[in-house]
Amino acid sequence: MIFFSNLCKSLIRGTLPALIISFIFMLAATPAWSQSLLRDTEIEQVMEEFTVPLLRAAGLSPESVDLYLVNDSSLNAFVTRGQKIFLHSGLIMVSETPNQLKGVIAHEAGHIADGRIARSDYQNRSAYGSMLIAAGLGLAAILAGEGQAGAAILAGAPSFGQLEVLAHTRTGESVADQYAAQYLERTGQSGKGLIEFFEKFRYQEVLSSARRYPYFRSHPLSSDRIDSLREVVDESPSRDVKDSEADQFKLDMVKAKLRGFLDGPQIVFSKYPETDLTPPARYARSVAYFKGADLKNALREIDALIESDPQNPFFYELKAQILYESGRGEDSMEPIRKAIALMPDAPLLLTSYAQALVEQGSEESLDEAVEVLKKALRSEPSNGMSWFVLGQAYGKQNKKPLAKYATAEQAYALGNLDRARMFAKRAQEDLERNTPQWRRASDIIVIADTQLAKKKRYRPRPNFSFTHSSEPSNALR
Repeated sequence: MIFFSNLCKSLIRGTLPALIISFIFMLAATPAWSQSLLRDTEIEQVMEEFTVPLLRAAGLSPESVDLYLVNDSSLNAFVTRGQKIFLHSGLIMVSETPNQLKGVIAHEAGHIADGRIARSDYQNRSAYGSMLIAAGLGLAAILAGEGQAGAAILAGAPSFGQLEVLAHTRTGESVADQYAAQYLERTGQSGKGLIEFFEKFRYQEVLSSARRYPYFRSHPLSSDRIDSLREVVDESPSRDVKDSEADQFKLDMVKAKLRGFLDGPQIVFSKYPETDLTPPARYARSVAYFKGADLKNALREIDALIESDPQNPFFYELKAQILYESGRGEDSMEPIRKAIALMPDAPLLLTSYAQALVEQGSEESLDEAVEVLKKALRSEPSNGMSWFVLGQAYGKQNKKPLAKYATAEQAYALGNLDRARMFAKRAQEDLERNTPQWRRASDIIVIADTQLAKKKRYRPRPNFSFTHSSEPSNALR
């Protein structure tokens, strides 16, 4: 099931979870508040499988790198301080082979390993200082869910329109290319995919900055870069290694799923006509029929997929979603249970199942929902959706203090510190003292007070100069 969430602190996978330039370009090119993250167990699993070996080859710990999927059709990928990699859905859909996509991921890992983002000398230069502080605050606001406020700060940052100011240097790009080639070779993969990706968009080099894809505005391309990369790749013993059929199939299925959810039904039917009986085509059409309220044909396509591969949990997950969102909640329970039986530790699947249980509303289903959600949150303690559903479950059980606590956790996960603090205080008033929930509510209050005090001290004036507030935080009074 694909979830869309505001671009906030919810990360794609905690096992994967300064200012980076390409993110700023993305926000400058489109309304910041329109950006959202995609959450889907299948897509996340495939991206993790593609990414983790490259991170290890780069000497990076997969547990310390966060990977995010951005719901944006433009071609872009970027990294930020804190070892965070962002991939646009458009980048995934334009990749013809896993090797092309892996090449870009390896390149972004190269930026992290190179460390130029973390070191960024720009911050130490007066010409850039105020701009970077303002842009950094804008980014923080957007990641905290305050999209409009963040966009306003970004739009007013001095020299913000000068894209070349924050662009990666060509030297930095070349270094990341070379690192990417090394990581691909260390994992026994060809570097040709990255060259193919660059060659495919070589014409971007001659376009004006305003007309280039965001990726090539922030990652300047040149013939010299391609030639230098080709020299290294041609000498690699893995240069002729092809993608496995399994990896190609996984990418094709991910692309079909994304197109089904993100493209209009007619576009999907044009790309995947009824005469195409391959699994990716059926996958995309099942979603397109579902979006077009054609339940009969949606179920026909997904049932055909289940018959062809009854051990695939994601087919059952999609069938459950189709039934649930078509008003057949009771019928959705069997397929979602089958999905969980095949993949018992997937937090998003567990949360979807719990949501259906909460809607049933019986005492037994609510008890089961609470236990299922606790299991999901042990894997992803910052999953705002899981906390939201848990709050609903507690509310229906008339456990109001726990419902308030779950609401505080949800707000905290989404970066809404005011709301988190408010509900944590309300929960503390009714929770038994020194229970785990009471202590956690105390932690939320202290952290929220500290962070909100920092925001007050560094809140920018209209001209983006900054003053220090002497007002102490509530936690220090």
